[in-house]
Amino acid sequence: MLSKGEQRSKPVLATVAALAGVSAPTVSKVINGRDDVAAATRARVQAALDQLGYESPVQRRARSAGPAMVDLVIDGLGSHYSIEVLAGLLACAADSDVEVVVSNVTPAKLHRANHEEWAQRMVEAGRMGLILVTSQVTARQLESFQRRNIPVVVIDPLNPPRAGIVSVGATNFAGGKAAAEHLLGLGHSRIAFLGGPDAAECSVARLHGYLAALMGHGIASRPEYVLTGTFRQDFGVAGTRTLLALAERPTAIFAGNDVIALGVLDEARRQGLSVPGDLSLVGFDGTPLCEQTLPRLTSVAQPLRDMGRAALRSVMKLSRGEALDSAHVELATELVVRDSSAAPGAVGTRPGSHARVGA
Repeated sequence: MLSKGEQRSKPVLATVAALAGVSAPTVSKVINGRDDVAAATRARVQAALDQLGYESPVQRRARSAGPAMVDLVIDGLGSHYSIEVLAGLLACAADSDVEVVVSNVTPAKLHRANHEEWAQRMVEAGRMGLILVTSQVTARQLESFQRRNIPVVVIDPLNPPRAGIVSVGATNFAGGKAAAEHLLGLGHSRIAFLGGPDAAECSVARLHGYLAALMGHGIASRPEYVLTGTFRQDFGVAGTRTLLALAERPTAIFAGNDVIALGVLDEARRQGLSVPGDLSLVGFDGTPLCEQTLPRLTSVAQPLRDMGRAALRSVMKLSRGEALDSAHVELATELVVRDSSAAPGAVGTRPGSHARVGA
């Protein structure tokens, strides 16, 4: 004998199957995110589900009684960057009666994870959606969540997001351009760039902004002045050591994030150089770390808390079946001038200033 729940679900499946021209088991496979359905058939079934106003388990959970829950996956939970993003996201969650399940997952562990099982567990737990911070996920892995209609939003992805995946970031190109323009305006022409991974979309945009600024001032980029690696402090140390060993070393460095800039300061200090007297420095992110360094770090500030809020709001809208204005949310950066940048050979500090860039 069928349960009441099963009696209610059978006509729905049958109606969807008839509209799509497939069997009820095929409809069930699509609803449950199974991958053994041809793409064209899946599209027909999904169109029928949309036409009939079918709600996925995630969508039903999102409007059910009690607080909704979102999974947040982040690498490096102890970093200033992550703490700021998390603070904004949790503040928004508290205002929206949403609970956040936080996982600190390394890139290697994320790559090894069984995403089919992970996605199915999220459906069974009634999760509203998934937010990934500075993560690199393949298109095939993301399909596991898309097939089950689980909204996914990525913040500062390390690889370009595939179609249909919402991303949240800042005006990285404009921020990179502003950093280089600031140093050029101080009189520097030998400006180096120490960036993150070559595949990191945000780092590439910052590099392109730096190059655009040099080109705008008629200065040719020098390959030996552009080094990429990781967003870690040890790369800042190693990169600075390489740059300072050049026959014509740079007078200024634009670091791809504030943590790399910490490494620059460490190595400059080790070599007995004054910042900004011998070497000017600009970072990126604008974390509280900038006020704790000596000298205080000039940096392009990202609205990290706002990025966390934007990511959660996007997941909430998607879970309700609402359309977003854009698949890519880009928030304005702001150059904050402190004590680590000055004219070539200058000594001393000066008051800080702010300049908003991007829109």
